[in-house]
Amino acid sequence: MLVGIPRLVQLTAVRASVSSVRDLLCTASGTGVTVHRLLKTMDTLRSSTNPDATTPNCGSDVKTQGGTQTGTTMVVSVMDSVSSLAENNQGSPSDIGPLPGETVVKEGKAAILFPSANEVFYNPVQEFNRDLTCAVITEYVREQLAQRGVRVLVPGEKERVVINLSEESQGKEEQEQQQEEKKEEENEKDGGQEVVTAVVGERCENGLRVLEGLAASGLRSVRFALEVPGLQSITANDCSARAVALIARNAQHNGVSHLLQASQNDASMLMYAARGRKERYDIIDLDPYGSPAPFLDAAVQAVSEGGLLCVTCTDMAVMAGNCGETCYSKYGSVSIKAKYCHEMALRIILHSLDQRAGVYQRYIEPLLSISADFYIRVFVRVFTGQTKVKNSASKQALVYNCVGCGSFHLQRMGKRMNQGKHMKYSAATGPPIGPECEHCGHRHQLGGPVWAEPLHNIQFVQKVLSAVSGNPSRFGTSRRIEGMLSMVTEELEDVSFYYTLDSLSSTVHCNTPPLLQFRSALLHAGYRVSLSHACKNALKTDAPPRVLWDIMRCWEKNNPVKRERLSETSPAFRILSTEPTLQACFDVREDANPQSRRRHLVRFQENPQANWGPKARAKASGGISSELEDKRKKFQNKRKFQVTDASQLKRFPCKKFRKGTCARGDDCCYSHDPKQESNEGEKME
Repeated sequence: MLVGIPRLVQLTAVRASVSSVRDLLCTASGTGVTVHRLLKTMDTLRSSTNPDATTPNCGSDVKTQGGTQTGTTMVVSVMDSVSSLAENNQGSPSDIGPLPGETVVKEGKAAILFPSANEVFYNPVQEFNRDLTCAVITEYVREQLAQRGVRVLVPGEKERVVINLSEESQGKEEQEQQQEEKKEEENEKDGGQEVVTAVVGERCENGLRVLEGLAASGLRSVRFALEVPGLQSITANDCSARAVALIARNAQHNGVSHLLQASQNDASMLMYAARGRKERYDIIDLDPYGSPAPFLDAAVQAVSEGGLLCVTCTDMAVMAGNCGETCYSKYGSVSIKAKYCHEMALRIILHSLDQRAGVYQRYIEPLLSISADFYIRVFVRVFTGQTKVKNSASKQALVYNCVGCGSFHLQRMGKRMNQGKHMKYSAATGPPIGPECEHCGHRHQLGGPVWAEPLHNIQFVQKVLSAVSGNPSRFGTSRRIEGMLSMVTEELEDVSFYYTLDSLSSTVHCNTPPLLQFRSALLHAGYRVSLSHACKNALKTDAPPRVLWDIMRCWEKNNPVKRERLSETSPAFRILSTEPTLQACFDVREDANPQSRRRHLVRFQENPQANWGPKARAKASGGISSELEDKRKKFQNKRKFQVTDASQLKRFPCKKFRKGTCARGDDCCYSHDPKQESNEGEKME
């Protein structure tokens, strides 16, 4: 009995050593075939020392030479292998290729290893999203580090040219003189000392800390490390162990292990743990599969003072009006079906962010808010200030939307008045309209509250646009980013929502007027008008609805409709029955055509391939169902193309027969059996 005690102590020490080494390997950034073999070797050792212990299979089988081997020798060899592996791979790209069953996906400067099975979520559609995020974060880092005396250098910046949409350009000599003057001023401010330069791929001591809460494969974080300069650290977090292991391998594969750390944690818990002022992140990126609502409360607390919060929402069915009650439960706002639903989705998420930030005496300032493809993306800065938080109520508004003609009105939630050095806050008065629409007589839907302030910071957007336009080879979607941001800079900042030409003409049942003629009519009437990046036929204007309908009445007189076919209760009949008080002029003006349209920029990109949209959710077991495509075709347009099999419809009782009004008799596709009707009634009871 006493002889076995040293052996027991030795086995216990071996188990502890194996566990510690295994944890080190699993959490190490960048592992390859060597690490997988080491993990398998330790699994063999652990099973030999503890037959009851079970560990997952991490790689191919490895057999020891000489039959058996003592635990102490095995641990020493493993520790030596780990040490040599860490020394050889520290901060340098891995020379290993993809494992069997893996593929390499290249996007931007990154080359990401992906398993063939759908174990980790990846969607190539959102390359535009990731490119735009890198561009926005780069300009944000440039602004922040300029205050710390650090200059940000991006490859290809020597070709940078400032794009001016007013077509006013300066000569090359003047630009070079301005650049030299700026350099001289910077040198004078720094007392003749060299300015610290931050470059991509290197750690900046005075740089910013980044958190990607839902990293999946780590593609976005790897691109940050390779394409965004001035970063101190990047934390790529995911709750999936397989995703975290893949993040670590991709960091090592791209040579950014010194800058990127993989983390396996619940995203909300990780951000809640970073609520302290010293632990907060400067940039937080949230790109979940679906709604970001569960993470917003933690995110507004974990971001630093003036930090950048990047949020993606892909649950557009909820935010665009199909499920208003679900939208209210997630975002505290009721969405409604309207032509401006995509912009309303942007204003809903901004309202939710501002509301949750206000709980902690914080408020938001949007930098850029876009709607693209099947998702929306917002970039906001978060500040702290009790006085500014009091303005939150006056920044939100309810939306009254007419169900007949589509006219809308906004009602602010609060009112603020300037009284000398102080601001007076009071409840808003309303409603702004009567119970029925003054144009068509129909009732209104009530939506919101939504964010009623500007969606963008035009000065910041102009900087991002200039950087992307001056360095087009930096991103694969530079042309689309340039077109999108150009439209953003042209939008009216102080106008919420928009009308569409097709909906206006559809309401009146007339031909659709040309875009330039309708815009010219608004300009001739003394109102402002712009397009919207969220909709191709959008008209964002400060003109009231009565002016729009007067213009449509004038257009209908030149292109008359058959009024005898219109119902007296229809919106078209009531609108056209009123004489216009404004005589519209449809002569095309030169300023009616925006610069983005003149330059033929890529504004609304067509889908480049089939099934261009959301992808299937990642599965823990891996693999995509072979019936996914069949399932998609089965449920696509299921309401439009219904199955008309009479044998199936005979299972349901005829509602008209129940009321005694069915005249089809035996030819009716539904059942007239009284027994089936009574059975159906029992089921309902």
